[in-house]
Amino acid sequence: QVQLVESGGGLVQPGGSLRLSCASSVKIFNFYVMGWYRQAPGKQRELVANIISGGSINYADSVKGRFTISRDDAKNTVYLQMNSLKPEDTAVYYCNAIQARYNYWGQGTQVTVSP
Repeated sequence: QVQLVESGGGLVQPGGSLRLSCASSVKIFNFYVMGWYRQAPGKQRELVANIISGGSINYADSVKGRFTISRDDAKNTVYLQMNSLKPEDTAVYYCNAIQARYNYWGQGTQVTVSP
C-alpha cells in the first residue's frame, strides 16, 4: 500500500524559507509523476510543482524562481524548498504521486506565512 507522508510545514515570516519533505512507503522511481499541490482556504487545490519521470520539472508561475522541487530516490523522498515566502503562499501543501491510473495523496502539511 502506498503511503505519502509530508513534513516540514510551519509558521514562517514573510521572506523566510521552509523545506517540505514527502516520504514514500514505496520506491519513488515507480511513479510517473511526483509533485506538490496546495490549497488555501476557500480556494481550489492547485499545482505548485512536479517532476515527471525522465526529469522534466514544472512550476506554477506564482512560485517560479522561489521554489525548487527535488527528489532523492535513495531515500524515497521528494522535497520542496520554498524561499522568499509570501503571505499568499499560506496553504495546506499536499504531496501527490501518480502511478498508472492510480493517484495518491498525502495528508497535507500546513504552511503559514505571517509577520
